[in-house]
Amino acid sequence: MKLFNTLTRKKEEFHEIKPGTVTIYACGPTVYDYFHIGNARPFITFDVLRRYFEFCGKKVRFVQNFTDIDDKMIKRANADGITVKELGDRFIEEYYKDAGALGVGRATVHPRATECINDIIKLVQTLVDKGMAYEADGDVFYRTAKFPEYGKLSHYPIEQLESGARIEINDKKEDPLDFVIWKAAKPGEPSWDSPWGRGRPGWHIECSAMANKYLGKTIDIHCGGVDLIFPHHENEIAQSEAANGCEFAHYWLHNGHINVDSKKMSKSLGNFFTVREAAKVYGYETIRFFMLSSHYRSPINYSADVLSAAKAGLERLYTAKNNLEFEIKNAKTQKMDENEQAALAEYDIFKTKFCEKMDDDLNTADAVSVLFDFARKMNSESGRSAQFNTELLNKFNQLCGVLNILTNDMPAEIPADVQALVDQRTLARKNRDFAKADQIRDQLSKMGVILEDTKDGVKILIKK
Repeated sequence: MKLFNTLTRKKEEFHEIKPGTVTIYACGPTVYDYFHIGNARPFITFDVLRRYFEFCGKKVRFVQNFTDIDDKMIKRANADGITVKELGDRFIEEYYKDAGALGVGRATVHPRATECINDIIKLVQTLVDKGMAYEADGDVFYRTAKFPEYGKLSHYPIEQLESGARIEINDKKEDPLDFVIWKAAKPGEPSWDSPWGRGRPGWHIECSAMANKYLGKTIDIHCGGVDLIFPHHENEIAQSEAANGCEFAHYWLHNGHINVDSKKMSKSLGNFFTVREAAKVYGYETIRFFMLSSHYRSPINYSADVLSAAKAGLERLYTAKNNLEFEIKNAKTQKMDENEQAALAEYDIFKTKFCEKMDDDLNTADAVSVLFDFARKMNSESGRSAQFNTELLNKFNQLCGVLNILTNDMPAEIPADVQALVDQRTLARKNRDFAKADQIRDQLSKMGVILEDTKDGVKILIKK
């Protein structure tokens, strides 16, 4: 497998540190609100990365943190009249609801920054002891000038970094590029005892400490959105490598931006959507499929037309799957013969092609195209044995499972109210009352039930 490494700016053959086990750290959300569609992209992308490694037989230790203490959280908690912890508890649970609905599996560990304060303080102290950090009036800053490789991830010259708009201006700093790793307590803010007085951690130090605690000093893959390359990931490298004296991560993966109607998403433009809001219109699975239908490093455009196209594409795959399930149920024969065994073997090419695409820097867009090719060939089959169709369905589901799509199966039993309407429609068609038959079809469609008339009877698809 080859992955594009932001650190080297090229695709590299992936080799894990410990054969058979992959360690991945993914930057998680700051839990002060529902997460938006831009946040959803890395959650989905790196969930698939994990699933593909597991599909290839590797064990994955996947860590995704929750930032549950920062300025945004303090501001929101004060506005809501609750504690920062109460706010964090609430939106971590809301994250799990939305992420789960998107098909994003839970990490091996979901550490919270506030649960790792001792580890953070220990790391800050190590940097101070090594002369890589200094205290000023209760704040502790990292000395970037003492880390010669600063800027190696973002590939920006130091002069350009110094003029960057995201660098916080502070008279306490020895150098404009220095950044805070421990903040002195302010009245009314959560704080913890430390060698430098009461305070709280800076944002960048949290991830360094949590990655070190749960994955070790050097990890295989660190990932997140492209917006985190500088300063967040750049600062993580500086802190971790200065403290531990070794490489922090071998591979750095970053997903591209999401625009809304070809414009950058922002609340001021009124084009800011949470995943929960978007899911009410398009459904969670459509959002996941939309994300995976483009290469993760490419910027993508979120619009009504694009989401509608994604929904239609997903439904085409569902139709192929449900057609096969219908064929299994209505098969005239049960066992495969030799001719069918040979025909089934022809489908192995799709797994080979699927893996080729995924091995090429997690190219889910081309992997989805392979699924459509699979579905087209699958749709051309009819009159096969139940065994043939069952094994074919297993092959198709296996590949869909890597992307974690097409998870809404047809129910084993049709609900009584649905079956009653289907029977009424069948009778109406028999009596040539086509107006009534169409009325019942429309009624069922509003209930999420799709009907297809075939020579073997009515095929019923219930959409969840």
